Amino acid sequence: MLNHCNAGLNFQAKNYGLANQTIIDFVTVMADINLMSQPITSMPLPAERALRKLGRDLALARRKRGIATSDMAARLFVSRDTLWRLERGDPTVALGTLVTAAFILNLHERIANLAAPASDDLGLSLDERRLPQRIHRTKT
Repeated sequence: MLNHCNAGLNFQAKNYGLANQTIIDFVTVMADINLMSQPITSMPLPAERALRKLGRDLALARRKRGIATSDMAARLFVSRDTLWRLERGDPTVALGTLVTAAFILNLHERIANLAAPASDDLGLSLDERRLPQRIHRTKT
């Protein structure tokens, strides 16, 4: 694939002259580096916001309990950098780390009930719509 890309760049360079080939190659490489350095996320914006709020709430709960970041990270068996990423709402932090943090802060029951059928308003309303309007008695 690299040769194919280089062939495309050489074609462009011929249009601008051989002296500009190095400049075009450099600009292309820099653009690729910039794209790779930025986080690529496929999360919807509301989900990103919810994750950031969850991280802030976990950080607040930790501070209210007087747990230092070094102690919390040690309890989670992660680095302080990972804890900071969790508290910033970084979606690449493992789900197990999030649940363990909730357990340490005694908030794990909330996570256990996060998608409970009884609190799923959309699911309940969809079930209600699917109920038949009438129930026909079978003839015997």
